[in-house]
Amino acid sequence: MAKFIKEPAREIPVRAEVDVLVVGGGPAGLMAAQSAALVPGTSVMLIENRGSLGGNMTQGLPLLGFLGRKGNEVIKGLPLKFVERLRERGQATHHRACPLHVSLTMIDPEGTKLLAWEIMEECGVKVLMYVMFVDAIVEDGKIKGVIIESKKGREAILAKTVIDCTGDGDVAFRAGVPMAYGNEKGIAQPPTLMFSMRGVDSRKLRDAVADHPEIYDIDFIPNEFFRSDDNCTMVGFRNQIKQAREAGYKLPVERTIFMTGMAPDEWWVNMSRVNGIDATDPEQYTRGEEVCIKQNAEIVRYLKAYIPGFENAYMDRVAPFMGIRETRRIIGEYVLTEQDIFDCARFPDAIGVAAYPVDLHHPVGGDCTLMWCPDCYDIPYRSLVPQKVDGLLCAGRNISATHLALASVRVMGPAMCLGEAAGKAAALSVKAGVEPRALDVAKLQDALRAEGVYFRD
Repeated sequence: MAKFIKEPAREIPVRAEVDVLVVGGGPAGLMAAQSAALVPGTSVMLIENRGSLGGNMTQGLPLLGFLGRKGNEVIKGLPLKFVERLRERGQATHHRACPLHVSLTMIDPEGTKLLAWEIMEECGVKVLMYVMFVDAIVEDGKIKGVIIESKKGREAILAKTVIDCTGDGDVAFRAGVPMAYGNEKGIAQPPTLMFSMRGVDSRKLRDAVADHPEIYDIDFIPNEFFRSDDNCTMVGFRNQIKQAREAGYKLPVERTIFMTGMAPDEWWVNMSRVNGIDATDPEQYTRGEEVCIKQNAEIVRYLKAYIPGFENAYMDRVAPFMGIRETRRIIGEYVLTEQDIFDCARFPDAIGVAAYPVDLHHPVGGDCTLMWCPDCYDIPYRSLVPQKVDGLLCAGRNISATHLALASVRVMGPAMCLGEAAGKAAALSVKAGVEPRALDVAKLQDALRAEGVYFRD
């Protein structure tokens, strides 16, 4: 039987009052804060519980989703400007079209952290780190701010509009928004702890894969694709996984997945997996980190023994935290579905476009499934607007979508696009004196177009 204590009532000091408060400094949160702050006269604050900005952009993952199936840029606006600034510094690659993932763009994690700070300073965003969001302040169905905890104790931040970019929908959940979780059985896609290998003989790897497709099987993409010295993700090597398992290796996935880094001998590995954990539960999250670290040690041993070019490689960097693919999602004014994706759906309240496939890491087992839309699809503003609670918008992987639709829209390109739209909508709502759900979407679309956001004609 659960035990409880009573916490004494107390007065909580108000640390700040702003027009727009963004909770979470990942890809969506950065774009949301910048977008809101670019509306003249809007005071914006961004809070983050970790010690750096950028979230999953600091994990060694590529940015996915910037190109459509036709090779055109579908993620533009502030996200594209962010990547272009990194590219000017030699800290991002071009957007390479990819038959499997449609497109991928490699970025330097440390350069990303620095640029994020520079942009927040340029825009006048007040950043507060090392604080935990712990509760939402809701009065008469409207969010009025949040409660945070830090070494300074418990404090409040008041805001006219709050944007939940926590990934886990923490603010929406605490505010009483109806939520969904995982698949029809309540099981989410598994997380992964990324790590990089250095000292890889990339020429040997590329030539071996290109020369011997009968040995090194690659999912979907012709092996010759990988011969050129260009950014890529290699997915496959199922034969090698099978051989290693027969030799006693304990590997959690059915496929070998690694991708180029920014250095010629650097490859990032995406192979650890912990099924069935709820990353909103700290005990399960802790177990996931422990399991992934142990899995990664075995994965390094496997790569060095079975993948050409890795023989003398070594583990260089480990991501600062697990990459979480899915936890809570809001139930919003519209629930984006996988059928919308496959139908290349158009919406009158579109706030951006996405083209990334439905990339489902199976909640049970160690495999993945990819399903592509013919071109690209709209994301409706209503999927950012939660039911029941006013004064709140959501952006990133906690938006209103089905389990399968989220497997497409969750990646960083679309997440950045959603953040830009949410930030602009929040600031415009404050200026107009209306709730976000009552905002004139045509004015929002005009403001996004002026910022360079891509819309289909």
